[in-house]
Amino acid sequence: MQYRRLGPSGLKVAAVGLGGNNFGRVTDVQTSERIIHRALDLGVTFIDTADVYGRGVSEEHIGRALAHRRVEAVVATKVGSPMGDGPNETGTSRKHVIDGVHASLRRLNMDHVDLLQLHRWDGESPIDETMEALDDLVRQGKVRYVGSSNFKAWQLVWSLWSSDRRGWVSMVSEQPHYNLLRRGIERELLPACEAFGVGIIPYLPLAGGMLTGKYKEHETFPPGTRFEHMTRFRDMFVTPRNFAIVRKLEPWARDHGHSLTELAIAWLLARPMVSTVITGVTKPEQLDANVKAAEWALTPAEVDEVASLAPID
Repeated sequence: MQYRRLGPSGLKVAAVGLGGNNFGRVTDVQTSERIIHRALDLGVTFIDTADVYGRGVSEEHIGRALAHRRVEAVVATKVGSPMGDGPNETGTSRKHVIDGVHASLRRLNMDHVDLLQLHRWDGESPIDETMEALDDLVRQGKVRYVGSSNFKAWQLVWSLWSSDRRGWVSMVSEQPHYNLLRRGIERELLPACEAFGVGIIPYLPLAGGMLTGKYKEHETFPPGTRFEHMTRFRDMFVTPRNFAIVRKLEPWARDHGHSLTELAIAWLLARPMVSTVITGVTKPEQLDANVKAAEWALTPAEVDEVASLAPID
């Protein structure tokens, strides 16, 4: 396994990370534990979750699985999404951030998380209030590093500016939706991360399964897949444009001795500022294929060639 620094920090993370969104939603606690242990055995040390995943169940599964292997893992979680109906049970106010971290630590059964990410921008809470709360949590030892998720370029830069002028801890990473079918972050967010040294942690690298080749245009979706049950993913990815791109990418990957899945992950790992790619699995054996992708180092010419087959929409 290849390890990379997370943005400007000294923290090393595996190039291929493990997403926790399926834990408690698709996988039961025993399956989650097998997946996490297999990940660690393969060197997949970065485990990403959020308080809102299963309303805390994902964190509980991770905490149980890491009870005797905590030192092997880099654990990241998120705060800021709604965790209840109350007015203070959402957002990035000082109250919700601090309360949220304490609740996450209880569920994870840990005394600290390695990376705490703001799950999304909160237009109501002052960014200075949020960044000061994050700084306090780091100084208290409950959080090691801080990052953001789903931020726009201006929101990330504003957060960095707030930290810089006050001498508070600063964002080391941003977790955006990024894959070969959705490259919009390359317009503003990726250049901002390059300019300020912020690491990128792409999620949905396989575009909900579109970049595995298992979905065929005008055919019924395979039973049990995301597109069969989740309208959000169908609306996002099932388009004539995306099927046309997949038809170009599949033979390109095959001609280079790899699968489309491996190409999707390897291409992201070759992009600027990408520290680790979040992959979600429902079976332990799926990890092996994802890890194999990290062994493929595309040349700059190959990166550009693939990009030409999947232009920015």
